[in-house]
Amino acid sequence: MIEPVALQDFFVTFFSSALIIMAGAGYALLFAWSKVNSNLRIKIASYFSYLVLILSVLELTRVAHFQGYWLIISFVMVIGYYFAPIGIWHLCVKTHIDPDLSITREDKL
Repeated sequence: MIEPVALQDFFVTFFSSALIIMAGAGYALLFAWSKVNSNLRIKIASYFSYLVLILSVLELTRVAHFQGYWLIISFVMVIGYYFAPIGIWHLCVKTHIDPDLSITREDKL
């Protein structure tokens, strides 16, 4: 049976995987917070969190010996983590336009 991750690398794999999730959540939260507050330090912190995410993905890729399509999946994950908060922010802005401009059921009657 092939062992994809050596036993001595299990904890590094576990913690780098957990750090990917935490850094991705931190990037998304700090990105949204920087849009609400327009603070440059928060925006820099969000990009620092994204840098931590990239380093964690690189470490996971190295330790787990990713090859072939797993490298493509890792690359797509990093790109997705970057663009998802931006897309979600634009979606929230577009769907929460001034409520006075929306058409209600009474307006249609």
